[in-house]
Amino acid sequence: MTTRAVRFLACATVFAAPLEGYLMQAHGHLAKLPPALLVLAWAALRVRQRRAPEPHPAHLVLAALAVVLLASSAVHAGGAFTAEYAVRWLPFLVVTVVLIDVAAHEAPIRAMLASAVAGAVVAALGALATLVLDGGTRAAGPLEDPNDLAYFLVAALPLLVASRRRVLPALAAVVLVAGAAATFSRGGALALTAAVAWLLARRALPLRALAAGVAALAVLGVAAALVAGPALDRAVREKTHVADTNVDTRELRWQAAARMVADHPGLGVGPGGFREDYPAASGNAEVDEQTPVAHNMYLEVAAELGVPGFALFAALLALTAVTSERVRRTTADPLPVVAVQASLIAVLVASTFLSQQYYLPLWSLVAVVAAADLRLRRANDVACAPRDQ
Repeated sequence: MTTRAVRFLACATVFAAPLEGYLMQAHGHLAKLPPALLVLAWAALRVRQRRAPEPHPAHLVLAALAVVLLASSAVHAGGAFTAEYAVRWLPFLVVTVVLIDVAAHEAPIRAMLASAVAGAVVAALGALATLVLDGGTRAAGPLEDPNDLAYFLVAALPLLVASRRRVLPALAAVVLVAGAAATFSRGGALALTAAVAWLLARRALPLRALAAGVAALAVLGVAAALVAGPALDRAVREKTHVADTNVDTRELRWQAAARMVADHPGLGVGPGGFREDYPAASGNAEVDEQTPVAHNMYLEVAAELGVPGFALFAALLALTAVTSERVRRTTADPLPVVAVQASLIAVLVASTFLSQQYYLPLWSLVAVVAAADLRLRRANDVACAPRDQ
């Protein structure tokens, strides 16, 4: 297996993540193909090279999290969703380890970020086209939930500042913002605001570029109002009604998740256990929705994996944040790291309202930061070698 193939598969895995719905429509398991091929190709290459992955503290946290996940799955093996959700969790942990190693050696970090943006742009274009052709009120495209689509698009937007080009990133930004706006996701809007604030604070986003983006979005909004005014008005009214309902239901689910943490602090209720235990924990509060998700990544992880699992999950996020800042301060090219930091902020804010531990952006950002750290360490070792001799 060649280095070029592993590099291609790593980029393909990141690119295909927001297009999961389209891939599953073509074949039920097609979305799993890029990461599966990546893991196999990576393993074959490392066996041929006779080289183990370069160690990083993130590996220890991921390994410990896997242990807690397996322990919780074993304790709750009889759960209706335990096996399904354990199988959803584990591949993300494995793929994160592989992406760390590949991005540290074979795949340039800028190429990984560009692949994430490209996949999000395709998803946004597909969602906008479907919205226009089908006459819907909210863009969803390759994903069932418009809020999930907004999550992918908003997470990709900050990564554009890492590009060395000007025209293509500007066009991509317009598409991504238009797609995110068409989802009418309030969580996505908050996440984008937080990411933009970070980029401005780090002086990675010129005020002129921000002003141009706002102007372009205003023009698009006026054009949409002129062309599809009634449909837009209907979409706003429907979203307002849905938003009021979401506030109530999410409060119920967050309270239920908190009860699960209090009742099962050790190993939680097991992977997928929130869905199974929700009717009992909420007092059957939602008659029409008996097996929902928590719509809060942090509460759902804590409820399902217990306090130890949540502590490890939070430690992974904290480690990524601290590592990214250390790399930013010491690297000669800090712009990609600042872009990743802003994207990570968008992910963490959006995940307050969504259960996003089962989507790749979070895990790929963790991998990119760890890989950048390993690359910097290696470069420093090489630079210090002559002085040591």
